[in-house]
Amino acid sequence: MAIDICPGLLIDEGELTFQTSTSSGPGGQHVNRTETKVTLLFDVRRSGSIDDDQRQRILDRLATRINREGILRVSSQKHRSQSANREVAIRRFVELLADALRDAPPRKASRPTRASRKRRVDAKKQRSRTKELRRKPREE
Repeated sequence: MAIDICPGLLIDEGELTFQTSTSSGPGGQHVNRTETKVTLLFDVRRSGSIDDDQRQRILDRLATRINREGILRVSSQKHRSQSANREVAIRRFVELLADALRDAPPRKASRPTRASRKRRVDAKKQRSRTKELRRKPREE
């Protein structure tokens, strides 16, 4: 089965690896015995579903979530069932990739306001006065 990320990009579910572990937090014996936390792993560098341009964008924009080996990790432990956490992890994975691949809106050129220019000049004058007071007085 393929996961639809954005128009023109489908990722085969076979490229995703899922790991399970015990969730943290309260829950008594249930939380200590069942592995409900799900971690989705996606190898960005070796994926055959994405092209080089998309790969570079993902590596740049999701750098904090990708380890040295190029593996993207998405975890979920929100729910008490493994299947629900798996669905949440997949949904979050789709959101992350779609956001990373979305084009940034073009920047509109703007000018500093009169007030901001005045604040900048006033701050420079204040800084100048402060430094002037640090100087040794001139002997006349």
